[in-house]
Amino acid sequence: MDRPDYLKNYKFNWESLEIMTEGTSSLDASSYLSHFETREEALAFLDGYGYDMSDPIQNAEMFGNFQESLQFIKKYFLKEGDPEGLDLTIPAIFYSITDVSELLLIATGASELKPSEEDTLWASIILKVMHTILHLDKDLRYRYFSTIQTQIFDRFYKYLHREEDQLYFWSEASHFKIPLEDFETKSKKSRDSIIIKLLHKKENVAEELFDRIGLRFITYTKADCLRLLHFIDQNYIIMVNNIKPSRSQNSLFDLKKFQKEYKNIVKIAIKEKLSEEEFLEKLGEALETTEMEASSHKGNVHTSKSYRAIHFTCRQLIKYKNPFYQSFRKVRTFAKKNDPNNEVTRRLLDLDASLIAKDVRFFYPFEVQISDIESHKENTKGDASHEEYKKSQLVSARKRLFKNLLDYKASV
Repeated sequence: MDRPDYLKNYKFNWESLEIMTEGTSSLDASSYLSHFETREEALAFLDGYGYDMSDPIQNAEMFGNFQESLQFIKKYFLKEGDPEGLDLTIPAIFYSITDVSELLLIATGASELKPSEEDTLWASIILKVMHTILHLDKDLRYRYFSTIQTQIFDRFYKYLHREEDQLYFWSEASHFKIPLEDFETKSKKSRDSIIIKLLHKKENVAEELFDRIGLRFITYTKADCLRLLHFIDQNYIIMVNNIKPSRSQNSLFDLKKFQKEYKNIVKIAIKEKLSEEEFLEKLGEALETTEMEASSHKGNVHTSKSYRAIHFTCRQLIKYKNPFYQSFRKVRTFAKKNDPNNEVTRRLLDLDASLIAKDVRFFYPFEVQISDIESHKENTKGDASHEEYKKSQLVSARKRLFKNLLDYKASV
């Protein structure tokens, strides 16, 4: 029976519809949403993505990302780069590609290079890694990174003081003087670690990374963790209004249970006229008895159940003054003063300076992690260690990317 011609207009891409309506990720699509059959359709896809392949600069940039993706896959996911990687080899067909549109055609099996079914699955993997790298490279805020980290860290550095061998977090105006066992800053994740993290995240966009900048406090007691939280709130070092609620984690103590204990401790402090040291001792005892039960960490399957810390993500308004604007004004003033009738001067004066931003303001996220010394020691052991955490991310990204290919190879 002949098919009506109109049916070709109703050849739905079910994976695209699932992403638009059900919240699935493009990284989990079997063919990375490819449905074109001609080079013109592949080029139209790239144009919609934002790349004009007739532009030699954009073409070269895209091809460079393709080459980086191949190297990244070999380094982190295959045995030739990682002894624990997959015993697979990237097919030779991909080393004959000179244009990224060809990669898209291989992904749908429409290439004149006659790709096998396995080749199409490999093409999908490479495209997913390319997509991740492109998002990372196109995060506009990255160009302001040195300004960002300086402005965020400086808010904390001004309260750090060292007396002989002891580090404190305090200010002269504050009644709190909190001793720290350690204070660390994480100023920048490596490019490769960001790519791995994006590859296992559902959102898979660079703008959704919240831990490029981080600070870690390690106190001696849980009571000092509580005092530290109170200090950074009351001194507006962080703005609680700018905390991202879904990113807040607490596996150190049960705040609800502690609130009840706290009321009793305050009554005792008043009745028995406790000193501040005695009051803090009782707070510490109460916090120890309200320890959180081991459980999975909200939103992060890679964090060990034995991990103990307070962890939240805040945003800070970054203020970047555009150095070009001041330089431009100086050049115009100089030209007007010294050679006002020059053609170049007239053109400079005719330029609309309002189009040049004097400054740029935007919110940028950073992470704060707080734990006491005993919890920190446990966090650096076994399953709770950072190395295990990173390894878990890598394994998760590898399984996600190669699932369809491994399923296929297991079936043939």
